[in-house]
Amino acid sequence: MEVLKIATAGSVDDGKSTLIGRLLYDTKSLTTDKIEAIEKSSKQKGYDYLDFSLATDGLVAEREQGITIDVAHIYFSTAKKSYIIADTPGHVEYTRNMVTGASTSQVSIILIDARKGVIEQTYRHFFINNLLRVKEVIVAVNKMDLVDYSEEVYNKIKADFQALNAKSTFKEQTVSYIPLSAINGGNVVDKSENMSWYNGQTVLEYLEALEPKDVYDKGQARFPVQTVIRPKTEEYHDFRGYAGKLYGDAIKVGDAVTVLPSLTESKVTNIHFFDKKYNEASAGSSITIELENDINVARGDMIVKSNELPNIEKEITSTVCWMDSKKLVAGTKYLIQHNTNRVLAKIESVKNVIATDYSGSTPATQLAINEIGEVNIKLSKAIYFDAYNDNKSNGAFILIDVATNTTAGVGFIK
Repeated sequence: MEVLKIATAGSVDDGKSTLIGRLLYDTKSLTTDKIEAIEKSSKQKGYDYLDFSLATDGLVAEREQGITIDVAHIYFSTAKKSYIIADTPGHVEYTRNMVTGASTSQVSIILIDARKGVIEQTYRHFFINNLLRVKEVIVAVNKMDLVDYSEEVYNKIKADFQALNAKSTFKEQTVSYIPLSAINGGNVVDKSENMSWYNGQTVLEYLEALEPKDVYDKGQARFPVQTVIRPKTEEYHDFRGYAGKLYGDAIKVGDAVTVLPSLTESKVTNIHFFDKKYNEASAGSSITIELENDINVARGDMIVKSNELPNIEKEITSTVCWMDSKKLVAGTKYLIQHNTNRVLAKIESVKNVIATDYSGSTPATQLAINEIGEVNIKLSKAIYFDAYNDNKSNGAFILIDVATNTTAGVGFIK
């Protein structure tokens, strides 16, 4: 079954967790004990409605403060698809969490409180979705019940967001607009009788109708080797296969390939998926590849089509979202994890800090936590990469603090 990954975004109290809880409730994805807990808690708080945010806010601090702090991943399925929702925080101080949640998502739902309209946080959330090249964005105008389901209010917010969308440089992105009331379920799973003026799809209808071609980026085939398989059993005595996940595009038996960094050339002879063989593997497949000749291939190497070589460089320029309380400054050393390849890196320079409201950038020499900027990095050995805009999977990396082993930042190669 197809799996669709979704990230939510929105300011504080815009109703992200409530929307997800309503989706789970109306698709009958909540367990009986979870529903009973929601009913009990809502009654104790004196609510005359079910507080569905309790279905997602897992941390004690989240429940006590009524906010989302950490990224929560929620799983549910319908007859058509399986879904993974990353419920991300709305506070500006948790920008790094939102980048984390959206980095693996194909669809983003940006919530807007109908009473407040487009605000500063809306700019930030849309900017990050542009930066991460999320192809499908749903602008969910929530809490329509608090503005008397006004079509005029909805149209004003839609016009304001369209003006914001005009500033985007990611023209392949599709932006759709849905008015809803998450608290009572209007236009979440079922159509709202109170918004008869809206003729579009509900949130679930929209998600169900998305095709893989709508949400997945195409690029050149990239196969980072995770491990070399040598069973050395009687049945597979001479077997040598290279296992990993294929990104970007399909690969076929007979394709001429090059192994990086050695630049050794070979040809694909077999493609295995568990105990079956295939003539072709599509992007996103976890497979084992056999090559025509026994060449030296190890974890961290990359197999590509011979006529589609990536960049092979020891210096990169990238957009970095900084996640560490210790500031990023020139001269510091980190480990870069790029696919299965890990190399030592030195920060050559920090060029600027990029404003997330589309107002441009300002020169800078450091990045503080949650800031986004342009950074030049030197590497101890070459990596084989594409620009993030050309191939997301091969254009992203993380920076790891050498001393603490924590993820300090995430980068997108230019």
